[in-house]
Amino acid sequence: MLDVKFPEGGFEGLVFDLDGTLVDSMPAHFEAWCEALERAGAPGIFPEDVFYAMGGRPTRDIVADLNSEHGLSLNAGAVALSKRDAFLRRLDQVTIYEEVVEFARQWRGKVPMAIATGGTRIVVEKTLQVLELSSLFDEVVTADDVSAGKPAPDIYLKAAELLGVDPTKCVAFEDAAPGIMSAQLAGMEVIAIPSPMRVIS
Repeated sequence: MLDVKFPEGGFEGLVFDLDGTLVDSMPAHFEAWCEALERAGAPGIFPEDVFYAMGGRPTRDIVADLNSEHGLSLNAGAVALSKRDAFLRRLDQVTIYEEVVEFARQWRGKVPMAIATGGTRIVVEKTLQVLELSSLFDEVVTADDVSAGKPAPDIYLKAAELLGVDPTKCVAFEDAAPGIMSAQLAGMEVIAIPSPMRVIS
């Protein structure tokens, strides 16, 4: 049961992060990261708490940070592909957050709704298809659609633009600090979805 107070109205658009917000996919993503980094010869450099703190950021940006922090020269494109494939093999582990999805279903057709995610288009669409969520949303904006990923506001601004709604009249749902900052910088009200690591701490 998520400890979330959902808004009852007063907005013209809804924008949802995907991983850790609409779907419980973060454990599968973490396992995929571990596998990809091990394959790249750099096991154990991405602790779970750091992974959760970076939630929502594009894979390539995270690899760049890991390279800088650990003095490595991992190929960001190769690690991203390896991580993507490792995650797709774990899609059967991913489930929905019932309360968040039910809230979206309640507002379907009443206000326009979008997804704004740091994931790549292929992974996001596969996740939505497997969990039968594709038809819920009018627009899906991914890391492939903007030049600057979260915590920059670009992805939320793009979502609002596609919905045809002023960002300040949208409510965003997010689980991680980079995404929360992204939505706030876009001018949106943000509803925080508790992440497992925040609950633990």
